Amino acid sequence: MPRWLPNIKSKILTNSLWGLVGSITQNIFLSLFYLLILRHFSVDDFATYVIANSLYQAIVAFSAMGLGQWFIREVVTVADKNLLIRKFLKMQAFFGILFFGINICIALLLYDNFLIQTLSLLFGINIVFDNIIYSIKHVNIAEFAQKKTVQILVIESIAKFGIACLLLLYPFSIVTLATILVIVRFVTLNLFLKIGAAQGIELKGFWKAPISWAYVKSILQKHWPFAIIGSAYIIYWKSATLIISKMLPLEEVAHYENSFKVFSLAQLVPVVLTGTVLPKLVELYKDKKIEELQLMYHKIFKFCLIYGIGAFTFTYSFADELLPLAFGEKYAETPLYTKEMFFTMLVFPTSVLQAHMLIAMKLEKIDMWFNINSVLINCALCLIGLSFVKSLSVVNFSILISFIIFHLSQDVMLIRKGITKLRHVITFVLITVSLTLLYLWLSEKLDAYVLFIGFWILVLPITFWKEIKLKLV
Repeated sequence: MPRWLPNIKSKILTNSLWGLVGSITQNIFLSLFYLLILRHFSVDDFATYVIANSLYQAIVAFSAMGLGQWFIREVVTVADKNLLIRKFLKMQAFFGILFFGINICIALLLYDNFLIQTLSLLFGINIVFDNIIYSIKHVNIAEFAQKKTVQILVIESIAKFGIACLLLLYPFSIVTLATILVIVRFVTLNLFLKIGAAQGIELKGFWKAPISWAYVKSILQKHWPFAIIGSAYIIYWKSATLIISKMLPLEEVAHYENSFKVFSLAQLVPVVLTGTVLPKLVELYKDKKIEELQLMYHKIFKFCLIYGIGAFTFTYSFADELLPLAFGEKYAETPLYTKEMFFTMLVFPTSVLQAHMLIAMKLEKIDMWFNINSVLINCALCLIGLSFVKSLSVVNFSILISFIIFHLSQDVMLIRKGITKLRHVITFVLITVSLTLLYLWLSEKLDAYVLFIGFWILVLPITFWKEIKLKLV
């Protein structure tokens, strides 16, 4: 066993657990917040809130210019970490101000609804705050100090839940709600600046860091693909929301957002895990420890594969039973659309891992083009499909098709670079397709509980037999 392995395993495990537990805790409270406002406001008001929030999220994703992953890669090797960190924060603050203005302009151009414009203005203020918080979060990822991030974000999520609870006692408008949320985000920013950074990292006075336009320009010229990569995920999902808002009734926006809320909870595990191992993937590739890199990649890939199938099978079996309890009778069609969306979970976890692998190998430009291609395919399929069939199912299956193409594109590149082999890709496709079709067929014949439990009692030991055998030996 390599000497670095026990130590890095401990760091990755600890950081991943903090990230995962924190994300789960945070999302529990945020989901409760979401459910309370969903039930309190009318479908139209809630859909309006979702549209403004989706526009803001699409802009804020691009406003960071995707430099978080570049920063993680650089801070591992740079001599003066504090100087790089302060420059990074100052850049992000400038980007936030710029994109706040862009958010307002786009909202005025796309929508003539005064409520959407007002909410977009309020949410847009958060872009400046979010960019600085984004920077500090990536500092903590690079320094294996996610505990700091988790503590503050959990406090914020509890505060948001408390605000939603106030609606039950003192009802107020959705504009008032948005205003209060901006104030909460400002408080969160100040907590991050005062106590939120990893030990030994100095954030105070970051705005005084020496930084010139030439420096910013040089960073963007060299690493502009990260801007596309970093924003592609949010733009990918939120562009669908904006298309739905233009081509389908407002209630379909709410159904889509409800489905995505469930999907976003399920994606936490692979996103946190793959994000946490990125610094180690970078280090192994930089040190040309290719065999160790391949070993780590394939172990995480197997976990992501099983997790994706597990999330899909659970949702397919129990969405009809569980989601009406969460969303209420107003959203009776949400379970159907959620099950459709979760077909994408079959390829999502492994595609996230493969994207991080490409970035670790400094192939971000290629990953960028894969992301652009995926967004364009998704939008094209949505626009063409909705022109003929006015159904949210068109959007869900457009997402699935574009993700499959995205995944296969990554596979081809990783085969070319010697990280994986064609046999591995074919095995992945056969396992995913065969297990999914088998589960769908059995779901027509067996009780959901019997099927889900029995299926995984058989699949898990077979999948991890090699690891189990080693433990026994």
